[in-house]
Amino acid sequence: MREHDDLEEQASADGEAGGSTQPARTFSEPNLVLRDPDPYAFANRIRRLVFIFAALTLLIAGPYLVRHFSYHYRYAQQRADYDVATEGLSEDRVRLQDLMTGSRLVAKRIGPSVVSVQRPGFRGQEGQGSGVIVDEEGYILTNFHVVTGANGLLVELDDGRITEATIIGADEATDLAVLKIDLPDLIAAEWGDSDDLQVGDLVWAAGSPFGLRRSVTFGIVSALGRRSSSGVTNTAYQEYLQTDVAINPGNSGGPLVDVNGNVVGINTAIIGQSYRGISFAIPSTIARRQYELLKRDGWIERGYLGVSPREVPERMRRVLNLAGGEGVLISDVVRPGPAYNA
Repeated sequence: MREHDDLEEQASADGEAGGSTQPARTFSEPNLVLRDPDPYAFANRIRRLVFIFAALTLLIAGPYLVRHFSYHYRYAQQRADYDVATEGLSEDRVRLQDLMTGSRLVAKRIGPSVVSVQRPGFRGQEGQGSGVIVDEEGYILTNFHVVTGANGLLVELDDGRITEATIIGADEATDLAVLKIDLPDLIAAEWGDSDDLQVGDLVWAAGSPFGLRRSVTFGIVSALGRRSSSGVTNTAYQEYLQTDVAINPGNSGGPLVDVNGNVVGINTAIIGQSYRGISFAIPSTIARRQYELLKRDGWIERGYLGVSPREVPERMRRVLNLAGGEGVLISDVVRPGPAYNA
């Protein structure tokens, strides 16, 4: 109290000395107040820290979370596919088993008629191909390139018997040859009609690729009527069925069969040195006709004009008043030749 009174007296004295009439001010409590210039600064700093922390968490844990959820998604999808396939296979098992049984029956039906054609030499086998028995009298159809230039031929049957074969006839233009063996109890394959084939039909090939006898492969007809105009062959006398059946060296001359086990082609060629998904077979409509001629005569006799024909150009057809497809233009005459001599 004493100190307070002294302050009041001093203030009165000061007032009188200055002549001021202002009342004296007293300070019983401190009047200093601290204020933050931005009352939201602290909250903003916390917000930024939370954002930075979240960003770092995503950078670190993001890849793991993505892999985790992707794994579970893929697993769920695979599991669903697995369950659907399991149910579907149980429902379609009869049909799949029918296809498998049918394929087995095709192999068993053509198997006894397929032979391995071997060319013996001084150092063992000089070459090997396949063939198919088409007559129980011992006639075998194979490729010309399998037997050409051979000093002798051996034929091994499906039952293991081995015998010598004689070349009855051969035709290089169609790449076909007919052999004859003298053995009893032969089972001949039956002919099918290649003209009835359509793209997508199932076919089987039988033969001895790389000397592996009793080999059967399976596929579909990929295309029909592959002729010289398609770039597959250089001769007008050849025509091929194109398939995706696996054919390798040693398959040449073996049969191509349909779902009935009937011969619809003679496997002949591939593209390149090894199988690349494309193989070719001589259609049975050609092979059967050539077989009958070779069996009867030993060779194929063909007519030869000695001219190079081509289609009549549209402008010339209009000038000559020819209907569509009518007429042939002779673009060249071979000298000497029948047409030139005539």
